[in-house]
Amino acid sequence: MTNVLRIALPFTLWIIGFSALYALHGLACSRHWPPGLDPREALILAAALYVGMQGLVLAAILTRPAPSRFAQHSATILATAALASAVWTSLPVLALTVCG
Repeated sequence: MTNVLRIALPFTLWIIGFSALYALHGLACSRHWPPGLDPREALILAAALYVGMQGLVLAAILTRPAPSRFAQHSATILATAALASAVWTSLPVLALTVCG
């Protein structure tokens, strides 16, 4: 993994996951949602995948250190912050109703 990718990947994946989760939430509240599918279960699964993806990125950064100490420290801090952000932005899926 190059240093630029190592530093940019955590929050790039965070914004992709954040956008996908809330797009799915918008779809779940629309008339286009499939009638037989429970939107709450789909949102919880999407949130779990989103947080799990961030955890895998952090694990990959920690297990495969960069040659540059700056890149390694920066990537570790950014991946930890992205994981915390993923957890924080996924909490409404667990705590609130789907469409209110």
